[in-house]
Amino acid sequence: MVLLSVLMLGNLPALVFAQTPCPGIHVKILDIRNSTGGVACALFESPQGFPTEYLHSATNIMVIKVRDRQARCDFEDIPPGTYALTVVHDENMNGKLDTKWLGVPTEGYGFSNNAKALLGAPSFSAASFPYDGKKLELTISLNY
Repeated sequence: MVLLSVLMLGNLPALVFAQTPCPGIHVKILDIRNSTGGVACALFESPQGFPTEYLHSATNIMVIKVRDRQARCDFEDIPPGTYALTVVHDENMNGKLDTKWLGVPTEGYGFSNNAKALLGAPSFSAASFPYDGKKLELTISLNY
């Protein structure tokens, strides 16, 4: 009986941690039109550079390979605060959102809060959301 108690107590931390959700901002990207290239997920903590200067101004950025027209970005160790996300399907992997001569995007893009890009990119405030430091699941649908 004592041996069983020791084994159970020894494994208690593993059991507790296995059941706790992983804190962070977890983003599922939907409506990716093909599996070419990658998806850039950029997390901003201020309006500076949002959303177009994601390579230079984002607080955190990751590029994920598209597999079976799906992608997921997981930002961990993010302090509580107000953030906004921009997602770009960089099909040709050139590090930017390609556009036609009038500025109309030719690659997929999306924003947190499903903020709309009408005659230009949405504002940081339109796409911003509060984050309390716990697990947050978001879904962003791409527009082409």
